[in-house]
Amino acid sequence: MSQAIRNWAVTGTSMCATVFRFLPAALLVLAQASFGANAQFAWKLPPGFPMPPVPADNPMSADKVELGRRLFYDTRLSVNGKGSCATCHQQAVGFTDQRPVAVGVTGEHHPRRAMALANVAYFAVFNWANPTVKSLEQQMLTPLFNNHPVELGLQRDNPEALRKLLSDPVYRQLFPKAFPGDAGPYTFDHITKAIAAFERTLISGNSPYDRYRYQHQPDAISASAKRGEDLFFHAPFHCSRCHGGITFGGSSAFDDDDPEFFNTGLYNLPGLFSFPKDNLGLYEFTHNLKDVGKFGPPSLRNVAVRAPYMHDGSISTLDGVLNHYAAGGRTIASGPYAGVGSKNPNRSDFVEGFTLTSQQRQDLLAFLASLTDTQFLQNPQFADPWK
Repeated sequence: MSQAIRNWAVTGTSMCATVFRFLPAALLVLAQASFGANAQFAWKLPPGFPMPPVPADNPMSADKVELGRRLFYDTRLSVNGKGSCATCHQQAVGFTDQRPVAVGVTGEHHPRRAMALANVAYFAVFNWANPTVKSLEQQMLTPLFNNHPVELGLQRDNPEALRKLLSDPVYRQLFPKAFPGDAGPYTFDHITKAIAAFERTLISGNSPYDRYRYQHQPDAISASAKRGEDLFFHAPFHCSRCHGGITFGGSSAFDDDDPEFFNTGLYNLPGLFSFPKDNLGLYEFTHNLKDVGKFGPPSLRNVAVRAPYMHDGSISTLDGVLNHYAAGGRTIASGPYAGVGSKNPNRSDFVEGFTLTSQQRQDLLAFLASLTDTQFLQNPQFADPWK
């Protein structure tokens, strides 16, 4: 079933029919519950896109999405008023930022990049290498309350942020509308649920490639991009093995197997750990040495506007990313991270290297550029409502 889901980007198969034909019984119950949670919400889905799964305890509504959008952009939802979710997740660059790694509101640098949020509603997991966070509601707790490193810097037992929000007449109207029947809707639980609801609407599906593949516009992408598509999905490149489905990313919320994480040979340091000590990947949760350096494949939607690349922003251009994969792992000649990544003992068998001609490089880059959804990047429904 997982591979069928990941192949939707290629086949354009009717989604709902595919989902319910192949879902195992347990996942079918989840999907049906999701449809119930979606019942009162008017999704605006691009052709070929399924209805996203939604938790039964956080049903979608227009009022909740609007509340979540305002909270997403509100700097009052930080310990010092210096940042919001949107500080690290900027619409113009695919709801990430252009820093190598994220920086919290107190100036503390994180070990990893802010992840892009396009089509996050379809993700199976929501961090670079944490297999335990499987809902947007759960994920939202980290930026709100994490203190190692600090992101927004709030404290669960400090109601100051809630008092600031309650002083705004906009919120005094929106919270009760978003959570009708709740006598006390001004809680962190409701904040996380509202922001998660907004994030589920961040669906990118009108790129030139979408118009070519799903909307049957043969001239929507160039001949070069069409050749790049063929390279992307076929041997010896097989990029779609790890970047598949409608997200062009890793494991899907519809998959029935465990999320996948991969070591791509980005580093190969000497000693017990082959990756920098603050970026050991999946190992940080499993403590299995075979998981050192394993990270989840990010979505490639809008990837051309999202430099720099990799989990730590250590490759500055898409050209550099292609060089990394063509070599079967990155070689760093000198400095503290010197090593031959292709010899990393945990490197995935999917990263074997390949020969890349000048024309093939141009074609792959043209294809990746065709995944840029300008409408999504400029959609006023996702923009800062406080402006």
